[in-house]
This record gives sequence, structure tokens and C-alpha cells, in this order.
Amino acid sequence: MERITLGNTYFEGENDTYLFTGDRTTLIDTGIATEGTREQLADSLAEYGVSFADVDDIFLTHYHADHAGLAAEIQDAGGATVHAHPEDAPLIEGDDEAWDDFRDQQRRAFDEWGMPENRQEALLTVMQTGVDHHAAGSEVETFADGDRFDVGETTLEVMHTPGHTAGLSSFVMTDRNEVFTGDAVLPVYTPNVGGADVRVDRPLERYLDALGRIADADFDRAWPGHRDPIDDPTARAEEIVHHHEERAYRVLRALDDLGPASAWKVSDELFGDLENIHVLHGPGEASAHLDHLTRAGAIEKDDDGTYTLPDDTRERFHDRDDGRWPL
Repeated sequence: MERITLGNTYFEGENDTYLFTGDRTTLIDTGIATEGTREQLADSLAEYGVSFADVDDIFLTHYHADHAGLAAEIQDAGGATVHAHPEDAPLIEGDDEAWDDFRDQQRRAFDEWGMPENRQEALLTVMQTGVDHHAAGSEVETFADGDRFDVGETTLEVMHTPGHTAGLSSFVMTDRNEVFTGDAVLPVYTPNVGGADVRVDRPLERYLDALGRIADADFDRAWPGHRDPIDDPTARAEEIVHHHEERAYRVLRALDDLGPASAWKVSDELFGDLENIHVLHGPGEASAHLDHLTRAGAIEKDDDGTYTLPDDTRERFHDRDDGRWPL
């Protein structure tokens, strides 16, 4: 297996694509559909004697442009089979109805979060640029959790790890106790939940469950979708859980300070004024936490879409001195 690092100025920094050679030539993720990244991937593959037309299989961790953007072009070059989870497959295929439904859900979410109209329009412009980099149009074969595929000298087993997107999947190398995590576990950033894919029901709950699966598996190493390998995936997964416990505490503190507030106002309290794609991610993550805390009975959602901190939660919150709220 070879790790290929690709430039990415749009999202979480450099992307990772993974190459397997042998009886079948396989890629995990492809990078974003920009001219610079396209040339970078083609040149890197050529160092191993591989062209786009030589690729037999592409396994996509999820639909986001920086992971799936070049899949259609590679498939067109040589007929590679593109594999993805059924939750994300229609977006990778470029299904118009799926994308229309997705955009409608985003607009409804923006209203529910309390995002001002002028900020919505600016954000939609930014996101259209991102859609342009999807270069959707692949024909996709879907997989399910637990499916296995022979790749080079190893076998990949699908581990569905949703939260960041509905279909986000990791791939376990069964002979090496190592895992490709896409954006489920990253070495530097904490993957966004709530904004990155508004289709996900109970996004924080599902993401915490995914982190639990990864931690419990006790992998020897994780190969993420961005930046360097992770030598202790269990510790990193647990660190991200602790991060969200700290964020939950900050959400409660925001409600304590603000009184009844929308996700937009809580986001402003947490992250300040945001720009570009972060205008999506900030209130999205605030909403994911507010939803999770509401379902747990820690806060209440009012008819006008604002959230309130009940007196009993306020007392328990004030009694905590560790800066965390257990999730």
C-alpha cells in the first residue's frame, strides 16, 4: 500500500489517497476535482507505473468533493468500479433529485438554525463552488457494513462510521489490524458533525457511536483522509470524545449566559464570526450538540426553535468543575 498526499486548500489541509497494486489496482479516495490536484494525482500514480486508466477499483470513504471529486474522471479513463455506501452513492453519482433534496434540506436547516438571510445567500454561493469540485457522475456499486473485498495482498472490511456524513465508511485491513478512517478520525482536526451533512439524523449520537466502534477495535494504526497516519487510533478517538464533552459544556455555558438562544447565536458564542464554509460548520455543530442535549433531557427546545437551559441542568452545570459535560 502506498500513501499519496494531495494538496487541498479548500478543507482540512492535505488529502490522502491510498494506492494498492497487484492483481487489481485500487484507490481509496481520489482527491478534489481541481486541475492542480488532478495533475498531482496523475504524476504520483505514474511514479508507481499506474495511470488513471489502470485503476480497477475505487473505494470512497464518503461523498465530499475532496475525497470523491476525481472518481468519475478515473472511471471514465478505464472503467474502474467505484464503491461507496448507499447513503452517499446518489450524491457521488450526481443524481439530480438527490442533490435537489439535499439542497432543500440544507435551506430548511439554515432556517431552523436561525441563520440570517444574507448569510444564507453568501454561504450558498460558497457551497456551489464546492459542488463544482465534486465532478459527480460516477456509476457506483454500493457496499454494506461488514462487506469484504480482496485488495492487493490484503482484505478490506467495511466499517460504517457515520456522523460527518450519512455514508461515511472506514476500511479495515484485516491482516494488519489497521484502518482507513476517511474523515471519521483525523490527526489534527475534529471532523465537523451537523453541518458537513445535514441529512444525518442524530449526528452527534451517531458519530459518538462510530468513535466507540473505532476505539473498541483497538487498531494498531489509522490511515486518515487528511494528513499523517495515527499511531494510536484508540487514544485519538477517545480524545475526540473528550473534545465533544468539552464542547457540550461550552454549549450549556452559552445558554447560561445568553438565555433562550438559537443554534446560530450559540455558534456565535462558541466560534465568533465565521467566514466561507465555516458559516456552515459552526451552527451545524452547535445544532448537533443542542439536538443531542435536548434528546438527553438536559435542555429544552421551545416552539420558536430556541433552546433553554432548565434550572435543574443549570444547577448541575454549575456544580461541575472539570469543564466537561458527559455525553
